[in-house]
Amino acid sequence: QYQLVASGGGLVQSGGSLRLSCGASGVSLHYYAVGWWRQAPGKEREAVSCTTSSGAFRDYVDAVKGRFTISRDNAKDMVYLELTSLKPEDSAVYYCATMGRCISGTYRAASDWGQGTQVTVSS
Repeated sequence: QYQLVASGGGLVQSGGSLRLSCGASGVSLHYYAVGWWRQAPGKEREAVSCTTSSGAFRDYVDAVKGRFTISRDNAKDMVYLELTSLKPEDSAVYYCATMGRCISGTYRAASDWGQGTQVTVSS
């Protein structure tokens, strides 16, 4: 089973921005819908955003709508998550995974959880 690897996290001040990247080896991401999830200490993993294989449809949970932007470059087999107007409550480890389908309100990871990337937002 393949895993996706998230990168690009870091420490930023409240209101700052980061760009996360998601890539994989052994699988061609452009065939799959891809989603982003995050997990804060002591909390369950929660869905953040997803996009279809073409990138034509993008979904966001209410907590990040208007602040985060998901995109993909299928020529590079990469998926990105642009985080702007960051808040301390956005601090978490961010993960990406393939999905069977990107459907609003129904996020199910199809790939095993791989390496996440830590985002820390200071107030």
